[in-house]
Amino acid sequence: MLDLDPPDHTRLRSLVHQAFTPRLVEDLRARVQTVADELLEAVSLRGQMDVVNDYALPLPITIITEILGVPTRDRHKFHKWTQAVVSLTSPSPTLRVLPVVWRFIRYLRHFFKVRQRDPHNDLVSALIHAEESGDRLSQNELLAMVFLLLIAGHETTVNLISGGVLALLENPDQMKKLRSDQELIKPAVEELLRYTSPVFMTTERYALEDVSIHGVPIAKGEMVLGVIGSANRDENVFACPDELDLGREPNRHLSFGHGIHFCLGAPLARLEAQIAFKTLLRRMPHLRLNASPDSLRWQPSMMLRGLKALPVRFP
Repeated sequence: MLDLDPPDHTRLRSLVHQAFTPRLVEDLRARVQTVADELLEAVSLRGQMDVVNDYALPLPITIITEILGVPTRDRHKFHKWTQAVVSLTSPSPTLRVLPVVWRFIRYLRHFFKVRQRDPHNDLVSALIHAEESGDRLSQNELLAMVFLLLIAGHETTVNLISGGVLALLENPDQMKKLRSDQELIKPAVEELLRYTSPVFMTTERYALEDVSIHGVPIAKGEMVLGVIGSANRDENVFACPDELDLGREPNRHLSFGHGIHFCLGAPLARLEAQIAFKTLLRRMPHLRLNASPDSLRWQPSMMLRGLKALPVRFP
């Protein structure tokens, strides 16, 4: 769906939209809050945690696998598998990830067969049976769609939450502002989306005709990659673009894309991030970085921008 034009894109988006509605997302609010509270309660007596592995990762992966209907016993496998897929976009992917990707595909194909025989009240069952004008997803389309929903449904949100926490720690005045006025949470999440750019680069696009952008000629058929992280710091659009301003208005960031390819999961990502930040600041108001900023490491991906770990401590 990411790479198609209409009418193919329109058909696929219409089919998946029937099973991924805003009402479904809003119905998840209580569940997201419960998961966030449980995760922070589990580390509350430790005095320290890794924001990535203890909070930012398990929150969205729990929610997206529950939405899809993945059995609880299998959820721990999915992050390893999706990281292997994401690593294929790194500057130097290795052949070692290919068997992991193959196991991921094999698992999903078997899961689809189970849900075809025994549909449940979950997104995979809905996608299998979704119809638009008598049409359905083919097996390969279903596989690609669930791949996309799994990766976009948790890898990107992991990066938003962990990168956003780091940005707040690096800007204590802004963190204090948000802690004292949690009504600010919606514009704050939009600013953290802009400032951290968890999806740093677009998927590939191809010029349909010869074109020139800012004096750079692009020939028909050439591939173009848009750097969202750069667009979100455009000084022609944003005042003081390198500063974190949680009250920034207007905020025309491109972190969810634009136009017909605008992120289908944006409402879910926003909901998860708003709850994640509010809950963290409420339960751990004196959060501090538990490592040298220079020691932090980032995932090796061209498309995504995410921390490998974010150690913090709290009294």
